[in-house]
Amino acid sequence: MSSETKSKDKEKPSELRETIVVIVQALIIALVFRSFIYQPFSIPTASLQPNMMIGDYFISSKFTWGYGRYSFPLGIAPIDGRIFGREPNRGDIAVFKNAPTGEDYVKRVIGIPGDRIQMINGRLFINGEMLEREMIGRATDTDSFGNSLPVTQYMETLPSGFSYMINEISDNGSLDNTIEYAVPEGHYFMMGDNRDRSQDSRILSAVGYVPFGNLIGKAEARFFSMQDNVPPWQVWQWPAKLRLDRMFQSVY
Repeated sequence: MSSETKSKDKEKPSELRETIVVIVQALIIALVFRSFIYQPFSIPTASLQPNMMIGDYFISSKFTWGYGRYSFPLGIAPIDGRIFGREPNRGDIAVFKNAPTGEDYVKRVIGIPGDRIQMINGRLFINGEMLEREMIGRATDTDSFGNSLPVTQYMETLPSGFSYMINEISDNGSLDNTIEYAVPEGHYFMMGDNRDRSQDSRILSAVGYVPFGNLIGKAEARFFSMQDNVPPWQVWQWPAKLRLDRMFQSVY
């Protein structure tokens, strides 16, 4: 065996080690980024339409509300409550771990600790005051099963002055008249903007009051969007299904 061949054989293990080190470093960086800075999510259901559509992909900030158990992969962090950050505001869109199902949910923060929340004839009341809503128009809403229904769209305004659009199939649906909910300390009341197609805090056995420690992140911006919930890897469908007008926009 020539000296040149021996030299090349020695270089191969070294190159392999370098490759492994680079891969491990990349994985560590990705894990740190996902755990402490931003995490991507997608919207699989119609509960936040028309603001967050089925097939929207967005990033949530992990640092805005600090860090809790579910800020980390598999929820294995030994954290009781939260550390650092601030508390959510009404109107923020939150990603949280839904305790009854163990799934990640995305809803809008409607009630903060101490609030009283109630729906009466399709109108939202916070602490006894009915929120203003202005009719925007009529549209068609399609859920994740392809079922389409006509809806009325309104602009709803929180006491702070923050406004967002909601969909209403009617004002006499199963969740349009509720009890008055008293939001406990350290918990939040979440609702979908698609009021008649959202499983949210109005159903106490399915979602209920969300503990502060269950928050994962605050939805910040969409970076990708596909019609009909087409997977992004199906690049051959991009020309027909890509929603360019919904990409790289802040979330409200």
